[in-house]
Amino acid sequence: MKVDQNAEGGVPFVVPDMLSKGKPDPNFPPPFSSAAWGDAAVICPWTIYVCYGDTCILESQYESMKAWVAYIRRQGDKEYLWNTGFHFGDWLALDAKENSYLGATDTDYVATAFYAYSVSIMQKTAAVLQQNEDAAHYAELYAGIRKAFNEEFVTPAGRLTVPTQTGQLLGLMFGLLDGRAKERAVQKLLDLLKENKYHLTTGFVGTPYLNHVLSGFGSSEVAYKLLFQQDYPSWLYQVSKGATTIWEHWDGIKEDGSFWSDDMNSFNHYAYGAIGDWLYRSVAGIDTDEKGAGYKRIIIRPQPGEGLSWAEGSLETMYGTVRSRWEKAENGRMAIRVTIPANTTAEIVLPGAALETVKENGVLLEYAGGISHAGPCDEGVRLEAGSGDYRFEYEYIPETRSIRKEERIDEMAI
Repeated sequence: MKVDQNAEGGVPFVVPDMLSKGKPDPNFPPPFSSAAWGDAAVICPWTIYVCYGDTCILESQYESMKAWVAYIRRQGDKEYLWNTGFHFGDWLALDAKENSYLGATDTDYVATAFYAYSVSIMQKTAAVLQQNEDAAHYAELYAGIRKAFNEEFVTPAGRLTVPTQTGQLLGLMFGLLDGRAKERAVQKLLDLLKENKYHLTTGFVGTPYLNHVLSGFGSSEVAYKLLFQQDYPSWLYQVSKGATTIWEHWDGIKEDGSFWSDDMNSFNHYAYGAIGDWLYRSVAGIDTDEKGAGYKRIIIRPQPGEGLSWAEGSLETMYGTVRSRWEKAENGRMAIRVTIPANTTAEIVLPGAALETVKENGVLLEYAGGISHAGPCDEGVRLEAGSGDYRFEYEYIPETRSIRKEERIDEMAI
């Protein structure tokens, strides 16, 4: 991608860049750089760093990352908004107009939201690389974009001017809303889902963030409803049609058995498969702390929900295997098994737990080895643990479970 980045810093729609070298396509006009797609120049290096803890990827891509942000800044007719050029927007969203691939979410809104997101990542990247002047520059730029975003897309009463599921998701996921605007966006998202009988209308841009935002703002039960829907549109609808991989279109095979147009109908596509990210990081609850990137500092925060009596996930990290398993028993008790590899530490959150009822390997927490700083939190009980295998059991009280909203979203938006 870095090799195909143009002299202005633009990133082509596809790499290798065949579009600009072939016959011009009137549907995809030059300069072949779109928000959300081109933002891979910044998002991918940062995500790889967070997952592996190796700064080499940031060092080698830093100039490319800077060039992409500089490219965006030159595009808008206002310094802090990206409101020009062609964008895929919320591609293939179900709220698109008939015979259109472009979802209903305003493309200027999508572009500016991702502009802010990439700049926020640049600020963190510069700080990691100790580029202090750059970090200050990107902090100032981000503040300007965020202010302009709210002036452009949020009414004085705190209502987003983009009334779509994806519109609410981007504002919430990227931390662009405050106060009343944030509250209204959360409620609007829930209202839109309820109006649609708890079915999504999101496309490539909104879908990866949908369940993360719901869980992050205390509505895991709605996220689980979406996960287990079996009629169109849903993930399990595809399974009901025989899918063993995730499709490019929600209805790659339609309800009557016919196919989507054969000009663009992949049956093995990442975009909607991003639900896996939520299953690993929220249902199983395995994550890493950016301040201890590469799973040097591990977060275990499972979120049980209706439809599952147990879940288990494992991950091979640079330090060894991280494992998380939870199981709800018929007697109302919860059992959680956790493996933390050597030379790491973990924050473990036990959902729906009361401190006085939790035992680790049959011993009350205050007497258990390897554990420190155990105490109550909004979700249940939070504790610090060193490496080892842990077996927690306690009386499960799901009503106590609520998510630290702003913190959870900040952690998910890597």
